[in-house]
Amino acid sequence: MSVEAQVDSGSKQVTIAVEGAFGFNLVQDFRRCYSEKKDYRFTLDMRKVDYIDSAGLGMLLNMHNYLEQDDGMIRITNTMPQVRKILLISRFDKKFSIE
Repeated sequence: MSVEAQVDSGSKQVTIAVEGAFGFNLVQDFRRCYSEKKDYRFTLDMRKVDYIDSAGLGMLLNMHNYLEQDDGMIRITNTMPQVRKILLISRFDKKFSIE
C-alpha cells in the first residue's frame, strides 16, 4: 500500500499512483501529494488499487474541495472494474473524469 506522486513543473501536471487498498491508512501520504499545488492538473492512476472504502472516497472529495477545481478537471485513470463500479455508484463521475 503506497502513494507516489510524479510532478512535472514545466507542464504543471501531477500524476499520483496509488497501490493496494485505498483507505484511511493512506490519508497523510495522499494529502502530501496534492498539498501546495493548487494551480496544477491532476491524474490519479489507480491501476494497482484493488479496493476503495468510504475513507478513500472521502479523501478524493477532500482533494477535490482543497484544489477548488471545476468538476471533471481531476482525472481518475486505469481503474479496476470493482473500483470503477464503486466510483460510479457513488456518482464520482460527476466530480471527476473517470477514464
